[in-house]
Amino acid sequence: MGSMSIWHWAIVIVVIALLFGGRGKLSGIMGDAAKGIRAFKDGLKDEDKKDGPHEGVSSLPRTEAEKEELKR
Repeated sequence: MGSMSIWHWAIVIVVIALLFGGRGKLSGIMGDAAKGIRAFKDGLKDEDKKDGPHEGVSSLPRTEAEKEELKR
């Protein structure tokens, strides 16, 4: 039982063939996952552009002069 018999090797070869054989089933699944992650990141970027600070406009005052200007 401790050593690998022919049946153990046959099962390992079949599992490897199912995962990596054919038209790249595993790579197809990973490609779909990558597309989903990319779409998610693009969605976050679009949301940041809508809600985030605009160019040249700071969201928080950084100097005392800016704080005084906001009080007016």
